[in-house]
Amino acid sequence: MHPAFSVVFFTTATGAGYGLLALLGVLAGQGFVPPDFWLGIVGMGLALGLISAGLLSSAGHLGRPERAWRAFSQWRSSWLSREGVASVATFVPAGLFAIGWVFLGRTNGWVAIAGLLAAAGAVATVCTTGMIYASLKPIAQWHSRFTLPGYLIFSAMSGSVLLNALLQGFALGSTIVLAGCTLLTLLGWGWKLATYRYNDRLEIPTNANTATGLAGGTVRSLEWPHTEENYLLKEMGFRIARKHKARLRQITQVLAFALPVLLLIAALALRWPYAAVLSALAATVQFAGMLVERWLFFAEAKHTVTLYYGR
Repeated sequence: MHPAFSVVFFTTATGAGYGLLALLGVLAGQGFVPPDFWLGIVGMGLALGLISAGLLSSAGHLGRPERAWRAFSQWRSSWLSREGVASVATFVPAGLFAIGWVFLGRTNGWVAIAGLLAAAGAVATVCTTGMIYASLKPIAQWHSRFTLPGYLIFSAMSGSVLLNALLQGFALGSTIVLAGCTLLTLLGWGWKLATYRYNDRLEIPTNANTATGLAGGTVRSLEWPHTEENYLLKEMGFRIARKHKARLRQITQVLAFALPVLLLIAALALRWPYAAVLSALAATVQFAGMLVERWLFFAEAKHTVTLYYGR
């Protein structure tokens, strides 16, 4: 019984990929990033590669992957369906932007418009992903004011750190970009600490009595409603020891936030190629830390259906 790694990797990879795509679409389209051939191939390849890898990994989480296309038809009522529609739609302007940048060597005119549309699609897709979890009222840890902004902040944070590593690798490093991704990482760290504080103080008003509508005593579950674990128990009924949770939170803060900040600050004081090495290391370490953070995000979630199982 554990959070599925496919979903953990999906949210981490697509968050970083969409963040990088949005920044490239805005900055390159406005002339802040030069239309260099190899920079375009590596940058757009990394952004679209992370997005594609994340989307493909999410298919492994489906019970019947061959029926995944049916999810697109529920966009009027389902945030999951809206996410699918937004993610596919974003590939159109992103593809045009990549073609204009890589094959035509330009990021102005209609290519700049395609870049802005790709950035807007990336932001919209991240919003729909966040709303999938923020809209779930039975899971109090997700149904809060911290979830959706957290998705946007972490996407911008990881995308900016990747962008900095990319520019530093091509000897195009910018002090503004370095300072910006450092500040975004600090913002993400503060937001994560605030989320931890909120979840630790969370008091869930529902119990076995209110869930069953029975009064006059304490309701206890004598046996499970069925003999095998179901999807909700596997994905949203995970039980993690308090000491393990505390240790994983520390690992998250070190890898996703503290160490990247120190590496980025050091990169500010050094010249190329040392700044490029530190920037690449910061991006790698942060991605590993965000995998731990996303695992905890799912592991700490508790669905109220677990009340029927005596938990």
